[in-house]
Amino acid sequence: MPYDYEKDGAAIYRQSFATIRAEADLARFDANDEPIAVRMIHAAGMVGLERHLRFSPGFGATARAALARGAPVLCDAHMVSEGVTRRRLPARNDVICTLRDPAVADLARGGGTTRSAAALELWRPRLAGALVAIGNAPTALFHLLNMLEDPACPRPAAIIGCPVGFVGAMESKAALWADQPAPCCIVEGRLGGSAITVAAINAIASRAE
Repeated sequence: MPYDYEKDGAAIYRQSFATIRAEADLARFDANDEPIAVRMIHAAGMVGLERHLRFSPGFGATARAALARGAPVLCDAHMVSEGVTRRRLPARNDVICTLRDPAVADLARGGGTTRSAAALELWRPRLAGALVAIGNAPTALFHLLNMLEDPACPRPAAIIGCPVGFVGAMESKAALWADQPAPCCIVEGRLGGSAITVAAINAIASRAE
């Protein structure tokens, strides 16, 4: 065999998280947020990502409590919803992405917006107390913020706002951080994406590494 490499999955995880904790500057994260930050760094393969992570006070504790109560996880993209490790969820929580609902195309045309944004209109019946995870579409995060400007709109328990990209991603996350309609976490700037968002959900769902 020309290549010798670590074959024990559990050992790979242990070494990975030990490396992150040895190399990343995690001092500013509290005990609830630190495991979330570590998993997000792991998903990105990027020590240094922690400099771009922002957690509002109480985010980790609030999000965990919501899942423990059975709150659904509302996802903007199927890359996010499919990445959630169901066995980690504490209450067999529903993981929902409405992007492929047949009503979405008409909602998008009628509203003059993207399908990713329009799909959030179908969240309204499940939005109260939910964990929201936006990891792909800046338009979805902007639409959510506009929805939450209405006092009659149900409020989620917590928001993971990590859309990625060059148009609107930085601005939508800055807007979430400025408004904070619910406890939230963001990755500042253009960084983000589905894998990082899934990592945050899985870390919230269970502290097990």
